[in-house]
Amino acid sequence: MSKTSMKAKQLASQLIPRYFKFFPTLSTDAFHAHVDCIEDGDLGVRVQAIRGLPLFCKDTPDMISKIVDVLVQLLNTEEPVERDAVHKALMSLIRQDPKASLTALFTHAGVTPTTDDQIREKALNFIRDKVFPIKAELLKPQEEMERHITDLIKQSLEDVTGEEFKMFVDFLTSLGIFGGKAPQERMQELVEIIEGQADLNAQFDISDTDHIDRFISCLQLALPFFARGAPTSRFLNYLNNHIVPVFDKLPEERKLDLLKALADISPYTTAQEARQMLPSIVQLLKNYMPARKTAEEMNFTYVECLLYAFHHLAHKVPNATNSLCGYKIVTGQPSDRLGEDFSEVNKDLTERLTTVEDLTKTTMKKLTQGMSELNKAMSAAKTDEEKGSIKTKKQNTTSGLRTCNNILAMTKPLHAKVPSFIGDTNMNLSWKEVTKPLASATTTTIGGKRPANSNNGSGNNGTAKKRRGSSGMPTQLVNKAFEGISSYGSGGGNRSQGRRRGGRGRGHW
Repeated sequence: MSKTSMKAKQLASQLIPRYFKFFPTLSTDAFHAHVDCIEDGDLGVRVQAIRGLPLFCKDTPDMISKIVDVLVQLLNTEEPVERDAVHKALMSLIRQDPKASLTALFTHAGVTPTTDDQIREKALNFIRDKVFPIKAELLKPQEEMERHITDLIKQSLEDVTGEEFKMFVDFLTSLGIFGGKAPQERMQELVEIIEGQADLNAQFDISDTDHIDRFISCLQLALPFFARGAPTSRFLNYLNNHIVPVFDKLPEERKLDLLKALADISPYTTAQEARQMLPSIVQLLKNYMPARKTAEEMNFTYVECLLYAFHHLAHKVPNATNSLCGYKIVTGQPSDRLGEDFSEVNKDLTERLTTVEDLTKTTMKKLTQGMSELNKAMSAAKTDEEKGSIKTKKQNTTSGLRTCNNILAMTKPLHAKVPSFIGDTNMNLSWKEVTKPLASATTTTIGGKRPANSNNGSGNNGTAKKRRGSSGMPTQLVNKAFEGISSYGSGGGNRSQGRRRGGRGRGHW
């Protein structure tokens, strides 16, 4: 059709799809002629040909897959009018036959040896911007189509970036089959999807920071589903067996993120998981709680995370702390080990708790003084830049004070021979956004009856919806607030938030 006039080509683009079904013996030639119009140098001809593509499928539905493939390749166009025609043509096909069209479209969302990354990105953007927002219109019958698109998404997750994975998980959680009334098995299905992305079957390599980032990010994505009853065992087993034993060897900038993740997941453990995890947590606590005031530094945020995790794990299996901490908790079980002498263990723990409290109170005093100075500086600040800098320092100082208050709230009950362990999620951890306090924040006293929900982790899950390990507070760690104030405040690290194509050989999460 190279020598045909523009008007003739536009006419052909209208007539070929309309009469295509009447000439089956010429179908191949006719379709190739139409594709020639799509590839024409004239924009008007191309747009007319693109608009005609959905018409092929009205009477020949088995062509949907082929037409979708053609349209996806055209998503890469830079012409706004042409791109709009492609979007409308694709949406026309999806409305015409959602199941077949979405199946064809999602073949371009996955990764194969021949995948064009640019085309794949355009296809994903189209799915995110055009398909997902009108899911209620497209996914009918609802349960059947929601299950179908869930299966399509699962097939597309072989190699995705952190951002792409979160997009898919967010969409899945918006579906009715995973909604508020969904059974526990559906929550487990979502967690299994996330577990697959976290590479929990892979051998842990301490130098593979991408895998560490992916593990933390996936754990945080799974938190809302743990709160709704999904099992935590695979994440906890991997954490306990592979990561905690080499914690000291991890890059500094990953340690705090892992401890935050540990704190976040601790309310949702079972009693059996808590019993397995407690020895490792107690040892980490001893590593980061100095026995006496020396030049040894204490990272306040590490201690906050570990104390929080310790409380929640001990709340599930209180008598496990008898041998680990020298307590005298009676449950009537052989695991109480009341006949054994753990007084030295308790003495060591008490000394460490006292040292931590002394350091924390000293730091709180300095932070409070620092806040007073910052308030004066804010009143005297004249430029927006100065005010912005002071505001950031005030936020860090506030976060530091919250850390100190949390530490004191968690160490105080641990001095008793029969301590009270915190078993709810009412405490606002320093890196999370402040929530309105509940009418009463309770702790469970050992020996008394536990609330019915004490083992299921129900309550405020502190879900980490920010991307991949980011926190509600600014990403500067709380110890930034301690710089120049306390010799015991050491700076932690924070992970880069902007991860690119991740895992399995495609860059970083």
